[in-house]
Amino acid sequence: MTRGPFPSIIGAMAIVAGLAAPALAQTDEIQVYTAEIAAPGVFNLTIHTNFTPSGINTPAFPGAVTANKSLNGVPEWAYGVTPWFEAGLYMPLYSVDRTTGFGLDGFKLRTLFVVPHAEDRRFFYGTNFEFSVNASRWNTSRVSSEIRPIVGVHLGDVDLVFNPILDTEYNGLKNLDFAPALRVALNLSKVWAVALEEYDDFGPIHGFLPTGQQVHQIYGVVDRSGKLDFEAGVGAGLTGASDKLTLKMILSFDLNAPKPKSGLPKTF
Repeated sequence: MTRGPFPSIIGAMAIVAGLAAPALAQTDEIQVYTAEIAAPGVFNLTIHTNFTPSGINTPAFPGAVTANKSLNGVPEWAYGVTPWFEAGLYMPLYSVDRTTGFGLDGFKLRTLFVVPHAEDRRFFYGTNFEFSVNASRWNTSRVSSEIRPIVGVHLGDVDLVFNPILDTEYNGLKNLDFAPALRVALNLSKVWAVALEEYDDFGPIHGFLPTGQQVHQIYGVVDRSGKLDFEAGVGAGLTGASDKLTLKMILSFDLNAPKPKSGLPKTF
């Protein structure tokens, strides 16, 4: 098992985080990371689609996409580099709302480092780092980033996964935004699972926002695993700053099969 890169990777991310600040904007991806990645040599495509039937009516800033009755999403292109490293690209990030119409919202680069074969381990972990280039309708900052640690355990048929996410806009350590996500899943079979997920945004770490201004949403989720992975969820907001009702759907599938290992089998 290869663990060597983790200390240096996490240290580098901490340095980047020290320059960062909160990224308060809508999200294109509503997902808890479970440290599972594409096999080495495999290209994977994940399609994120979210619709908000009842959401915030006021844009976060002038000219911003308004959440209420908006549709947004993004194709996520991923490649398994090693058993512990996956590289990804989100593009094009898009949205449609009732005031600004259809528009492209930017793109993101992703690097995901995990303990190998997380799905087969009782305790698993990893770290995801994203760098975003944003359109003016999506975020007031041209560039932003996300640092997403991953910690989880498999307890028989139950999975517990926590992502203590920090969002950043590169203007001060004190302004890092704490937006954690939590997933509790019950595996009904090797194919089907149901889960409760919570997505929060407490605000900057130097002083959390008042409770009424924080974002807290609870999702009920159904997952199906196979050649085509499918996830659907319904989210309800718990505070006035949260969208009241959000629907999410995630489709994921491999674009190619892993290459067979070459060479003659070893004999002992």
